[in-house]
Amino acid sequence: MSQTATLEVNGNKYEFPIIKGSEQELAIDIKALRGATGGVTTIDPGYKNTGSCQSAITFLNGEEGILRYRGYSIEDLAEKADFLEVAYALIFGDLPTKEQLEKFNNDIKAEAHVDEDVKRILDGFPKSAHPMGVLSSLTSALIAFNPSSVNVDSEEDMYQAIVKIMAKFPVLTAWAHRKRMGMPLDYGDDSLGYVENFLKMMFKKPNQEYKKNDIIINAIDKLLILHADHEQNCSTSTVRIVGSSHAGLFASISAGISALWGPLHGGANQAVIEMLEAIKEDGGDTKKYMGKAKDKADPFRLMGFGHRVYKNFDPRAKIIKVAADEVLGDLGIVDPVLDIAKGLEQEALLDQYFVDRKLYPNVDFYSGIIYRALGIPTEMFTPMFALGRLPGWIAQWREMRLRKEPIGRPRQIYIGETFREFKNLNDR
Repeated sequence: MSQTATLEVNGNKYEFPIIKGSEQELAIDIKALRGATGGVTTIDPGYKNTGSCQSAITFLNGEEGILRYRGYSIEDLAEKADFLEVAYALIFGDLPTKEQLEKFNNDIKAEAHVDEDVKRILDGFPKSAHPMGVLSSLTSALIAFNPSSVNVDSEEDMYQAIVKIMAKFPVLTAWAHRKRMGMPLDYGDDSLGYVENFLKMMFKKPNQEYKKNDIIINAIDKLLILHADHEQNCSTSTVRIVGSSHAGLFASISAGISALWGPLHGGANQAVIEMLEAIKEDGGDTKKYMGKAKDKADPFRLMGFGHRVYKNFDPRAKIIKVAADEVLGDLGIVDPVLDIAKGLEQEALLDQYFVDRKLYPNVDFYSGIIYRALGIPTEMFTPMFALGRLPGWIAQWREMRLRKEPIGRPRQIYIGETFREFKNLNDR
């Protein structure tokens, strides 16, 4: 017998079905609420208790620290797969066969060129432009070079659109960085893997040969995997709601980039480094700042610790901590800011206040450390996040269109003035 929930409003009772997810999550289906009750709706600022969709892409259990893409644990994917394999699984539902992965890789390489006119658009930005603004604009500009809308009923059309954005996005991300740094644009090398080619486009100096570093490639590959999707967060929900109007893939991704740009979302790893630099400027006393963090009357907040969703250790942080240690060990960097980070990490892991509240270092803490160690400027931290999140955005957009979800149209509770008589200008 199916379960139901009973809601009583003004003495009248209404029953609504309860749906159950594959991981036994329960949700009250209230889509008929307003019609059944004659106009009653719900209010849930931030949608913290509202499921906007049913999705088969990512399962997240914050209480137990579980993250799975398409049923595969994040631990297995980070250890055994590369970023393109994970991207394929997220988008199409299963890990690829050897033949599918080879085709996906080759098709992406075939579309990795960017029209020269896009370069001219980039030239119009000042060097001071934030890379996220540049990236969002260039992604949106791709629509002009691919004006035909995607036929979502055609798997071939859908596949070609996916391959194009997967191919061109790393180029645009690297170009946004090189523009900021005043370096000539690099067009990449088809003989390299997806992540290695991206790193070459980012870092190759015009007067030097590019030398790969497997530890760095591995760390970035893992970071991209860990950021690839995270259920219905702000930017992902933005991609889905923009796409629900039947806006195209590139336009929807561009909207997602803008949502990710916000400091409460994708800017968290940048905030970590800015906090560490502020501590350094104040003398570098980590114990002082741990005390400030525990003082509820102090406005200071320890960035990169704890998580809005995970009430336990962020499973992604466990994985990337190892990569961060490997990168710092390999590069042998002497950086007082990174020393402060390691000091805060050790104190938080041992301090009973943080242990009791499960305020552990999260993925933003370790990703910020890695990016700084590689010499990536803080303004580029969020574009790096966007590159990782790209396959998740694509998967969510594709799922939403294939499920033929209705256009997003939230309700509100009006709290403004009631009816007022209009007064002529001379009478006001």
